Amino acid sequence: MALQSEQPHPDSLIHHSDRGSQYCSFAYIQRLRPAGIAISMTQHGDPYENAVAKRVNGILKTDFRLNRVFTTFDEAARAVEQSVRNYNHLRPHMSCGYLTPAAAHASTEPLQKESIKKCGAPV
Repeated sequence: MALQSEQPHPDSLIHHSDRGSQYCSFAYIQRLRPAGIAISMTQHGDPYENAVAKRVNGILKTDFRLNRVFTTFDEAARAVEQSVRNYNHLRPHMSCGYLTPAAAHASTEPLQKESIKKCGAPV
């Protein structure tokens, strides 16, 4: 989805994962490499090394009800896409000065010091 929707600059994207087998698969890596996306994995599969991503995934699962069973892959893909869009564009975050991640990322104004440490680019 990032490749299709955000027109990334190839040098600027890093995919970080917890060494899950799906992220180590040949097909997945073949998707990242031609796009110029750097691959990063935790040292020992420790989920605490990937705490920010785990937090975002937890929010998506609970706040946006993605922890349910879907009847088709397309239904799940649409739900994930909508949830990520809502997370980035509709849900204000305290750590971003109550801006949405998209608004904080696009802002040319400096964020408070606490916000800079916690709020990065939209997921």
